Amino acid sequence: MDLQTLFALLAVLLVLVSALLMLVLDNMIGAVAASGVVSLGVAVLFVLLHAPDVAMTEAVVGAGLSGVVLALGLRRLGLWRLDAGATRQSAAGDEPDA
Repeated sequence: MDLQTLFALLAVLLVLVSALLMLVLDNMIGAVAASGVVSLGVAVLFVLLHAPDVAMTEAVVGAGLSGVVLALGLRRLGLWRLDAGATRQSAAGDEPDA
């Protein structure tokens, strides 16, 4: 197995793990960060496939711009807090524990 194949397998593993984390995380900011990691992993795969122009576009748009837009959307909706439990309690009308 050559070095390029090893890097490709590691990038695919990174993308798969990050995509699964994005689905199961309760923390919305963590899910946005995981989506950025997915985009960066796909950008690495594009570099390994000798498509640097597509890789740069994926990194800028996928990880950069969409991450910022998603984070701003979470802030606008009031879901940007790091503590997922406090968000659920306040949404249910309960007072958070002091």
